[in-house]
Amino acid sequence: MELAYYSDFAVRLVNTEQPWRGGDTLTTVEAVRELFGPAGQSARRATDSDVTRLRAVRARLRAVFEAADGGDEVLAVDLLNALMIEFPVSPQISGHEYRDDNGRPNWHMHIADHAANATASYAATACMGLAFHLTELGVDRLGICEARPCRNAYLDTSTNRSRRYCSDRCATRANVAAYRARKRLESERSARSSRTAEKAQESTAPGER
Repeated sequence: MELAYYSDFAVRLVNTEQPWRGGDTLTTVEAVRELFGPAGQSARRATDSDVTRLRAVRARLRAVFEAADGGDEVLAVDLLNALMIEFPVSPQISGHEYRDDNGRPNWHMHIADHAANATASYAATACMGLAFHLTELGVDRLGICEARPCRNAYLDTSTNRSRRYCSDRCATRANVAAYRARKRLESERSARSSRTAEKAQESTAPGER
């Protein structure tokens, strides 16, 4: 498994909060454990303290996405580097999957879990995954959904770097809103043109009609 896979950990954590909607699903130990997924060993060590600690990490990761989305690559990298210094990882080679009938291991990199608590484990995994994604694909691949009031974080994996929304649902909603806005503008322009024509006609002298 490539380490870039773990970048989704960062997205999942950031999107537990929707500040523009006042929503926050990271409120319980169970919510912390759900972030790790079914295979997360560190999730078993989660406590109430991890709710608060992960919220702090979440705010810092959102700042990384916002800096990248705003075009400030240096700031995005600096913020992510600061997180990785605080939450270092211990990579290790793993071969628990096989690629042939002879049992030859398919060696690949994993992040070893030697962290002191659930938050440190999750943060280290998320940050390292995001760092690999950033360096392999580019800082501009980190985005914030343009469909207000969503503003979820996302990773752009499109071939032409064209993604602007976190999901098809947000893209559809934004397109519908843009279509309606264009229709309103066209209607207003048509109405103004009609009023202008009426005024011009009214101002014409009777003898000139």
